[in-house]
Amino acid sequence: MKKTSLYLDDGDVERVRRLAQREGRSQAEVVRAALASYETELLGRRRFALTGAAEGDGRSVADIAEEDLLQGFGD
Repeated sequence: MKKTSLYLDDGDVERVRRLAQREGRSQAEVVRAALASYETELLGRRRFALTGAAEGDGRSVADIAEEDLLQGFGD
């Protein structure tokens, strides 16, 4: 791990201090967690088509009428 310096305005310094105190963590841990959260949000979470495929009531999309599948499409 490497040490670095950040320039923060007074409000941000107070926010980091307050969050660290509330969570019982160091200010460095709070900043690292914020960076990780920002990166995740920026890059987005990968979603795979099969995620959750085993959930549901067991019906197949092939059993649903085409009109029902297209209902609301393009609205």
